[in-house]
Amino acid sequence: MLNHRKAAVIGCGFVGSACAFSLIQRGLFSELVLIDANQDKAEGEAMDLSHGLPYIAAMDVYAGTYDDLSDCALIVITAGANQKPGQTRLELIGQNVSILNSIIPQITARPFEGILLIVSNPVDVLTYAAFRISGYPAHRVMGSGTVLDSARLRYLLGEHLNVDSRSIHAVIVGEHGDSELAVWSGANVSGVPLDDFCEMRGRTEHQEAREKIYEDVRDSAYEIIKRKGATYYGIAMAVARIAECIMKDERAILPVSVVLGGQYDGLRDLALSIPSIVGRRGVEQILEIPLADNEREALHASADQLRGVIEELNLP
Repeated sequence: MLNHRKAAVIGCGFVGSACAFSLIQRGLFSELVLIDANQDKAEGEAMDLSHGLPYIAAMDVYAGTYDDLSDCALIVITAGANQKPGQTRLELIGQNVSILNSIIPQITARPFEGILLIVSNPVDVLTYAAFRISGYPAHRVMGSGTVLDSARLRYLLGEHLNVDSRSIHAVIVGEHGDSELAVWSGANVSGVPLDDFCEMRGRTEHQEAREKIYEDVRDSAYEIIKRKGATYYGIAMAVARIAECIMKDERAILPVSVVLGGQYDGLRDLALSIPSIVGRRGVEQILEIPLADNEREALHASADQLRGVIEELNLP
C-alpha cells in the first residue's frame, strides 16, 4: 500500500544529499530512504541528517535497499556522473543512461505505485529513458526539467528590475540545457507585461537586456561549476518544491520534464520541459501555453536536438 508520507532518494552525491536535506527541511515526509551504490556513503548521510531532526520534525531517515521502496509515494533519482567544467549536459548521456538501466529494473521488480522524479542530467533525455525502461504510465514519470532555470530567470529579472522575484511570472521551456528558450511573449510582473513594467522602472533596452539575462540563465550551471565544481543547492530547492506539489496535491503549474504525446504541433516520443499541472497523481495535464512564432520554432529546434540523441540510445 502506498505510504504518502514516505519518499526515497537514490544517489547520495552532492545533489542527492542536498535534495535529502531540502526535503527534510520542508517537513513533507515521516520517512526518507537513502540509497547509494556506496552503502557507507548512504549511511553517513543518513546519520548526519538524522542528528538535526530534534530541531525540525519527527521522522525516520535511514540508508536502505531497493526492498524499502515498494510503498514510497515518491522516488527521486539523482544518481549519475557529475558534469565536469566545460562539459555539456548532453555529453553525460551514455554514462547516465547506463546507470538508469541498472537502477530502474530494481524499482520495477517491486510493487512501486508512486511517482518517479528524475533529476540526473541530461534530465529531459533521462526522463524519457526512465519512462521507456520502467514501462510506467507517462503521468508517473517526470523530471525536474526547467524548474530551476525558470527560478534563475525570475531571480535575474528581479535583480534587473529591483522587485521581488516572486512577483515575476516567466518560464524557461524546452531542453534543460543549451537549447532552452525563455518565453518572453508571456512574461509579466503581477499581470503587467514585462516590457511595460521595464519601462515603468526606467529600463528601455529590452532586447539587449533579454539577451544578457537569457545567456546568464543558460550558462549559470557552467559558471557555478567553474567556480565550485558542482551545482546542488538550487536544484535541491527546486526538487523540494516539486515534491511539495505532489505530496500536497497542489495542482500547481511547474515546467517539469514530461513525456509528450503530440502537443505543440505533434511533438511526441521524447520528453521536454513544459509547464504542467503537478499533483498527487504526478503530471495531471501538460499545458500548451501560447508561444510567439519564433518561440514555437525554437521549441521544435530544441525537440529535434533531443530526439536525435534519443534515437541513438536503443531504448526498449
